[in-house]
Amino acid sequence: MLNKTLNISTSPHITKGISTEAIMRNVVWALLPVAIFSVYTFGLSALLVLATTTAAAVLTEHFLCKKSKKESTISDWSAVITGLLLGLTLPPSFPLWMAFIGGVIAIALGKFVFGGLGYNVFNPALVGRAVLQAAFPVAITTWYPSFLPERFSSVSAATFTFPFMEPATDGFTGATPLSAFKFEHITAQTSDLALGLISGSTGETCALLIILGGIYLIARNMMNWRIPVSILLTVFALSGILYLIDNQVYPSPIFMLFSGGLMLGAVFMATDMVGSPITPKGVWVYGALIGLLVVVIRIWGGLPEGVMYAILLANAISPHIDNAIRPRVYGTAKIKS
Repeated sequence: MLNKTLNISTSPHITKGISTEAIMRNVVWALLPVAIFSVYTFGLSALLVLATTTAAAVLTEHFLCKKSKKESTISDWSAVITGLLLGLTLPPSFPLWMAFIGGVIAIALGKFVFGGLGYNVFNPALVGRAVLQAAFPVAITTWYPSFLPERFSSVSAATFTFPFMEPATDGFTGATPLSAFKFEHITAQTSDLALGLISGSTGETCALLIILGGIYLIARNMMNWRIPVSILLTVFALSGILYLIDNQVYPSPIFMLFSGGLMLGAVFMATDMVGSPITPKGVWVYGALIGLLVVVIRIWGGLPEGVMYAILLANAISPHIDNAIRPRVYGTAKIKS
């Protein structure tokens, strides 16, 4: 007689898992079209910046793991994502020695000091950029024009600046759409913003490719769609109200959505699984907070852009959002204050 054993266990009943390496690798695939288009837009300067920040992030992670006598974690692709994202937030003419420092800081200060992958409080790429903006405010706000005829045969004069030397300035510089609106009250065409036919940071130009990358990750269940949707809805609603109040002073909601680093931040940075809430209602609050801060900083702040600060502030508040909006355990009574 054949004896069979029936194993009974509690939920969740997981039949197939997705490894961290697989998720990170797919994020890199989703970012590649954005990176490739940035190189097409800005040429060799953008390619060198992206390569430098990515190499700096990977090398720093490997070095710190070895110094800590831990197994190297560069194979999980997280350092590659950090380096790519950091490079995509920088001007294409950014000096390479500064970009390398940013990659080192992103991993060392933004990730490793907290304990590595899964323990970082803030998005590491944005930590690196925040330090670079504080340390090199002129270089990080000097913009390189897009689609220059010689972009594949020459680089910006500032690219190979020697360490601690003042970057050389090209004979031509561009202005981002947000800067043009903030200081000159000039708005760009919506089609140019969506298709990336503008000046700006290396990866903030083509909103369409960023959205397609986000759709790919959402379709593979590797991104919480509620976060970018809540951010974009909040920005659209608040800027729409302001635009209806006075369209001569405030930009249109479409301009606010497609300009600057909002799309890149909403899709690839605010959705960081470690820095964002995990509760169903918490992610909506988190996204709405980022959207609110973006509008406030862009409209009334001293800087034309506010996505970086909005996400970093929301990262800091994320655990408190989860604690405040903690779902009730099934079968338990509601706690009375």
